[in-house]
Amino acid sequence: MTVKHFDWEHETRGKGLYEITEAIARRVRDSGLQQGMVTAFCRHTSCSLVLMENADPSAQRDLEAFIGHLVPEDHPDFEHTQEGPDDMPSHIRMALTRSSEQIPFANGRMLLGTWQGVFLWEHRRAPHHRKIVISVIGE
Repeated sequence: MTVKHFDWEHETRGKGLYEITEAIARRVRDSGLQQGMVTAFCRHTSCSLVLMENADPSAQRDLEAFIGHLVPEDHPDFEHTQEGPDDMPSHIRMALTRSSEQIPFANGRMLLGTWQGVFLWEHRRAPHHRKIVISVIGE
């Protein structure tokens, strides 16, 4: 078994879903490995990674709207607001989703479903520089 780690960075423009499927697929190809698992891990607590439909943007908009209703920015019980009203909601949104995704690959290609994509989900309003570690494990 071989393990290869790639550091990758992405600039966000603020809240939203940013598809990063191709960036991960490129690291799988660059690894030279043919089968195994690839893990993407986001090194932040106010954004997350999710598998989501990538064919119809309305599915992504619905997801964002739903989490906005589930974890509103103006919740009166939040104490952790030093960095603004979107700070604590961003942490909760990350905790409710994931900070990593694992995807199997074979023949050097990720085995995603037809409509699946991997997205970096920025939960903060302001643009951010996000760091992601992509680990390719296999043979």
